[in-house]
Amino acid sequence: MAAFAGAVLALIIFAYAMYGFFGPNEAEAVSATRTFVDASTGKPFKVTLEVGMPIPCKAPSGNMTGYPAELCYWTKDGKIKDSPTAVLLNETVGKTGPTFCPDCGRLVIGHNPQPKPGKNPPPTEAEYKSRNRGASPPPDDRDRRQ
Repeated sequence: MAAFAGAVLALIIFAYAMYGFFGPNEAEAVSATRTFVDASTGKPFKVTLEVGMPIPCKAPSGNMTGYPAELCYWTKDGKIKDSPTAVLLNETVGKTGPTFCPDCGRLVIGHNPQPKPGKNPPPTEAEYKSRNRGASPPPDDRDRRQ
């Protein structure tokens, strides 16, 4: 009986070691966790992406209104902040026109670039409208990505 218990224990330890070796590594786990926004409440939440997961996904409100968020790292006065604001893009939910951060009022685009010291912040809604007379941003805003 003791030999059987020892063999079972050894098998459990072996299985645990194999899971640690072949299972998801830390980088995979981090890359699969994303910030989403509940379109019905506007509140951000974390989602671990899974194969075949529908988007929109189930949100904390209980509705299928969870969409991927873009992150905005700017303040109203054009400074870089540490903690980003999760923003739901208009185009993601089928609305027309550019999206502006509800926190700082600055333009947010798809694949929104992280700010770099010395770079100009994106325009505020008023600045954007004065430059573009209300036009939608180009599909690829390359000057913001540099």
